[in-house]
Amino acid sequence: MTIHRFPQDFLWGSATAAFQIEGAALEDGRRDSIWDTFCRVPGAIVNGDDGSVACDHYHRMPQDVALMKELGLQVYRFSSSWARVRPDDREFNPAGLDFYSRLVDELLGAGIRPWITLYHWDLPAAIPGGWTNRDTAHRFVEYAEKMAETLGDRVQDWTTLNEPWCSSLLSYAGGEHAPGHTDPREAVAAVHHLHLAHGLATRRLREVLPDDASVGLTLNFTVADPVDPDSPTDREAARRIDGLQNRLFLDPIFRGAYPDDVLADLNGLGLESHIRDGDLETISTPIDWLGVNYYNGAAVTGSPDNGPAPSPEANGRRVGNPNIGSEWVEFVPRGLPVTDMGWEIQPDGLRRLLERLHVEYTGPADIGMYVTENGCAMPDRADEDGFVDDQDRIGYLRGHFIAVEEAIAQGADVRGYFVWSLLDNFEWAWGYDKRFGIVRVDYETLERTPKASALFYRDVIAANAVEEE
Repeated sequence: MTIHRFPQDFLWGSATAAFQIEGAALEDGRRDSIWDTFCRVPGAIVNGDDGSVACDHYHRMPQDVALMKELGLQVYRFSSSWARVRPDDREFNPAGLDFYSRLVDELLGAGIRPWITLYHWDLPAAIPGGWTNRDTAHRFVEYAEKMAETLGDRVQDWTTLNEPWCSSLLSYAGGEHAPGHTDPREAVAAVHHLHLAHGLATRRLREVLPDDASVGLTLNFTVADPVDPDSPTDREAARRIDGLQNRLFLDPIFRGAYPDDVLADLNGLGLESHIRDGDLETISTPIDWLGVNYYNGAAVTGSPDNGPAPSPEANGRRVGNPNIGSEWVEFVPRGLPVTDMGWEIQPDGLRRLLERLHVEYTGPADIGMYVTENGCAMPDRADEDGFVDDQDRIGYLRGHFIAVEEAIAQGADVRGYFVWSLLDNFEWAWGYDKRFGIVRVDYETLERTPKASALFYRDVIAANAVEEE
């Protein structure tokens, strides 16, 4: 049996996001984020769910950290809630800052390395214009600075943004995420202002944090394959999707410019009007590492007659929207197994992605990568004790662990892996209908029960290796 071994200093962890697990939505000074208000829109969230209680992590944090220790996690990637730390866009909230300080101390006491994400989508609702407003980038810097002043003596690893593709295109053009808008011009404004927020905050964090701190950001990627590699139309469809989801975010950060072909795809939507002198230099401020979120790839085809746009759904996740660069692109199922989200399971896409990123972006920049999210929702069935024997999830994780090791063997500088997610939680527009956790949460009692996948992951961490099935 083949055993895939990882480098000695490889980090194993798990990831969560504040709005998805914390609850305590209006306690201790927290106020509405754009997700709180979006949850009140009829029909926006499956079953009308919201994050008011979620997993109640705000009150159960010590027990959750103890659970992480039991599972052998070496590092925990969490996000701080902007809406809890500076809820009214004026004064900072001492109770909010204290919660994250206590969380960090609890983690360190358990021997777990804290890894903070400053923005995982819970923008305070009080900020006018959201990410369409350039001033939001400067507000973000003030928030980042305060967090660094509060936690910088104990937290080494800092993430500015999580998945800006989602908080721009999916939120302002796709309509599926808060604030639920469908204006492509707003979406491209949000793209640039999120980039600017990242660059400005990276510079300020370097001024405030100790010299040994590391700063990066996390992007979500797809691997777009033409259905027929010999078809110019299908290759064009793949280029468009790669440009819109991957290179629109990679190139400004690593190359200091938006890709010419993507600018042409977005022609007429006003992206260039938001770019001011010095912006791209700020955006391309060097980072210490790149976070890679990967769930699935997609096979794409195009319509050569520029006819009506097909449905812009990629395995249940919107990748494009007519008039923002991916019109006339269709996503074609390949007969692969799928998760409960309907997303194809394709571990080899992760291997190819990591190798490409190393060759084209992170390698030339001499920085490493971390797989900051990877995981799956599955149709879990709990027994009478609340235990879930999720062999399907174990198979998914095993395949992706092997893909990471194979990428490392080919020279990709991958330094760690974070499973998504530690707990079943609020899955954004899907509410509590989809379960991504390696730990089951009973939403009536809020009891936590490690699934078979959690026990499998614990063993992988202990061995720093995974066996092929």
